[in-house]
Amino acid sequence: MAELRLKNVQRCEDVFHELNEWSPTDWACAFAGEAGEACNKVKKLRRLDGADSNLDSINKRQELINEIVEEVADTVIYADLLAARIGKSLEQAIKEKFNKVSTEKGSKIFL
Repeated sequence: MAELRLKNVQRCEDVFHELNEWSPTDWACAFAGEAGEACNKVKKLRRLDGADSNLDSINKRQELINEIVEEVADTVIYADLLAARIGKSLEQAIKEKFNKVSTEKGSKIFL
């Protein structure tokens, strides 16, 4: 995650724009857009659940799975840029939230 943060901000400012040119709202909207794209692909994958298991269906299913993973990756990348824009560590926030839920639920699994 630390490498993602470093390279993510560098690339943003190298080929797109300065991190601070976008407001937190801009970054949040980009993040939500990518999450929405992932959800749309999952919806399409769900529609294939009732389809015949022919080769076209199998190929389409794998294509959608690959597209979903790409959209999830885009979502994480934008989430990191949003966190960077507001001066927070996404890595630290994930650890803290994961551990908080583990404590609340009585799990012994912590990051």
